[in-house]
Amino acid sequence: MSTEKEQMSAAESLRKTRTFGKVRCHNPSCMERIQPAPGARHAKCPTCGMEYRLFWVNPNLPRIRGPVWDVNRKIAQEKLAALDATASGKGGKKGGK
Repeated sequence: MSTEKEQMSAAESLRKTRTFGKVRCHNPSCMERIQPAPGARHAKCPTCGMEYRLFWVNPNLPRIRGPVWDVNRKIAQEKLAALDATASGKGGKKGGK
C-alpha cells in the first residue's frame, strides 16, 4: 500500500490566503492591497494614489464604500493633461500626408 499525504480541501487552502484588515484598490490597473489604520474613515492607495471612503463591518474588517471623488477626479485630470502634453509634443500630424 502506498502512503498518501494529507490533502487540504479547497476551503482550507483558500483560508491561508485570506487577509483581514485589508482592502483591495478598485483601480483596475492597480489592484494593490491597502491596510488602513483601525477605524480610519479614508484609505489612500500607496501605488496609484486613489482614495476611498471606508466602512468598518467590525473593528477588524474594513470595506470600501466608494471613492473620494475630489481626489480621484484630480488624479484623472492630471493624467489626462500629461497625455495631452505628450500627444501634442509628438508633432500632432494625423493622416500621414
